[in-house]
Amino acid sequence: MWQKSETNPEGGAKPEKKELGAADVARILKLLPHRYPFLLVDKLIDMDSDTSVVGIKNVTINEPFFQGHFPNFPVMPGVLLIEGMAQTAGALCLSNLADSYEPQLVYFMSIDRARFRRPVLPGDTVHYHMTKKRNRGRVWRFEGKAKVNGQLVAEAEISAMIVDPRQDASRSQENG
Repeated sequence: MWQKSETNPEGGAKPEKKELGAADVARILKLLPHRYPFLLVDKLIDMDSDTSVVGIKNVTINEPFFQGHFPNFPVMPGVLLIEGMAQTAGALCLSNLADSYEPQLVYFMSIDRARFRRPVLPGDTVHYHMTKKRNRGRVWRFEGKAKVNGQLVAEAEISAMIVDPRQDASRSQENG
């Protein structure tokens, strides 16, 4: 991303590279409630405020889902690619909350236009490219593209809601 800044000698705007954020797995663990074996993002890069982010997942043969999907031809399940996109987007949303952040949950609301283009195999590195389409209050909508070596492997639009787990638990007890 480029932003305009001071002018250069030719009179035009001199481009200034915008600093993008990143998060390692320790930061992701503070943001998301997911843990192994269901944490599907190893690192976040190119975090642009709450607008876009790229999540990275290194897929290894040791992933527990490969035992049954499929024993003789291990393929990462497509639903887990969608989940990885959602975790990437959720971490971006939560990273933009105030410094007084209390752990929050992110619930799926919808998955639309999901398409799977090619299998993801052990040894692949998946890049989840997530771009915010809109948000209203605690509801967010993202467009996601999962890529391996620059090739599209899956895509979807997802909507999610940020929920305070304490409020959600008290509401469950009231209805219980």
